[in-house]
Amino acid sequence: MIRRVAILGAGIGAMHLKGYLALPDRFEVVALCDLDTGRAEKVLTEAGAAAEVTDDLDALLGRADIDVIDICLPPHLHASVALRALEAGKHVVCEKPLVASVAEADALVAAAARTGLCVTPVFQYRYGREMAKLRALEAAGLTGTPYAAALETHWDRGAAYYSVDWRGTWAAERGGCVLGHAIHNHDLLVAVMGPVRSVSARLATRVNAIETEDCAAVSFELESGALATSSVTLGAARNTSRLRFVFEHLTVESGDAPYAPAEAGWSFIARDPARQAEVDAITEGLGAVHAGFPGLFEAMGDAMDGQGGAEVTLAQGRASIELVTAIYASDRAGGAPVALPLSADHAFYEGWLPGAPGQAVAVET
Repeated sequence: MIRRVAILGAGIGAMHLKGYLALPDRFEVVALCDLDTGRAEKVLTEAGAAAEVTDDLDALLGRADIDVIDICLPPHLHASVALRALEAGKHVVCEKPLVASVAEADALVAAAARTGLCVTPVFQYRYGREMAKLRALEAAGLTGTPYAAALETHWDRGAAYYSVDWRGTWAAERGGCVLGHAIHNHDLLVAVMGPVRSVSARLATRVNAIETEDCAAVSFELESGALATSSVTLGAARNTSRLRFVFEHLTVESGDAPYAPAEAGWSFIARDPARQAEVDAITEGLGAVHAGFPGLFEAMGDAMDGQGGAEVTLAQGRASIELVTAIYASDRAGGAPVALPLSADHAFYEGWLPGAPGQAVAVET
């Protein structure tokens, strides 16, 4: 079955378009919606794609021939547009951050359950040859108990990046580097080593003259007992992401590719050298896989066809927002640990924006 997609937003939406074009037997992009129709036309021309260009979201939501609404809009629009799309009978794909509070995430969960439709959060870092190798090693019993992890999201974002008027603001972007940049690597941590039990964080604005944070130091305790750290800055000389996962039997080290870390360059090192040949045989024997957005959309299509298991779920998207919430709550409590899951009466359940309802309540630890 080929599902017909309308993409909202021609910024990162250009990358989504390329992802769908790589899967012509699964998806057809029929519309690209942007207030700047000239930008949308340019994106389609550069991709060699044929689709309608429009600035009319209402018209797209009312079309019976559109199956999927793919949201690539500024973060403050994600929750409202996703809910409208579900009520219009459309499956939803939504860029990160999925929403801007656990309360909004729960509203989205309820709407998806009520309509029976699929909501796919965008965590394309999960898909690539290196992650597929790690999954194969896990399946073969060659990883063992997770011990520790270290993440680096060291990117370069300066005045040119923040010249877009909604970036760097609480009202529109909803957060800084832990919401819009490191969220992918934090999702990978959970995908590889399991859920977070508690988090401690300190955030700072040191690089740019913006409202939101652009540096962070975060410490995680996972439900497995593993410990992890995350170093984040938008003031690096170049863009790099590095990941290290340490298991009982295996240490996994990434390269430094910033935006597609799971696609190439990982090392898989057996703690027992006598087992290295076994590790190498599995990693070298892996066939081709779709990486990044094509991998994300392929898994989504499989789930829609009743063959799920590899897709990013709405529950996982909710967990990413819950983790972000705990990070902001910890920082505003001076770095005190915040336990997960968060209850509905948590001070930050309605949001982490300064002055959000309930934040005068003591932080749950």
